[in-house]
Amino acid sequence: MPILLRNGHEIHALARAGSESKLPAGCVPITGNALDPESYAEKVHTCHTFVHLVGVAHPSPAKAPLFQSIDLVALKASVKAASAANIQHFVYLSVAQPAPIMKAYVESRREAEALIRGTGMNATFVRPWYVLGPGHRWAYALIPLYRLAGLFPRSRETAQRIGLVTLPQMMRALAHAVENPATGIRIIDVPAIRKF
Repeated sequence: MPILLRNGHEIHALARAGSESKLPAGCVPITGNALDPESYAEKVHTCHTFVHLVGVAHPSPAKAPLFQSIDLVALKASVKAASAANIQHFVYLSVAQPAPIMKAYVESRREAEALIRGTGMNATFVRPWYVLGPGHRWAYALIPLYRLAGLFPRSRETAQRIGLVTLPQMMRALAHAVENPATGIRIIDVPAIRKF
């Protein structure tokens, strides 16, 4: 995360063996398997904040089994490693909820949030719906529909909760979460993400 690096933070980033070169310049690589906390747990003891970003790429209803076998397993591994290291703040990239679609995806994220809450760790849940960025520009065509939905009282709250955010907004929201640790549980939802 370039913002955090520019602000003087030291970032340790988990990468699979052979993928370390894909990390942004300035990150300290931790080689391990996101599904196996034993592969990296020892290396997070010096960290203050743990940011969990692992998830299936391009989620869709067809990938529902992967939300349990990858997303949730990786989250459980992260929580185990973070708890053992007495991490002071856990940041979790979740999803806007409730939502009228992508029910299996939302449910796996809700289950993950419940697991984090159960640890008693201070945590921030960042809840975007869809992030506009490179390779994800088709969704700009939905902006007029969101504006229309925002005009009607019955659909306004849903349109705001599952609205579109930009990649720069997401990066600033995540940086804010790291630089301003929560006490207890904090939720940064779509309207809050858009303010960054």
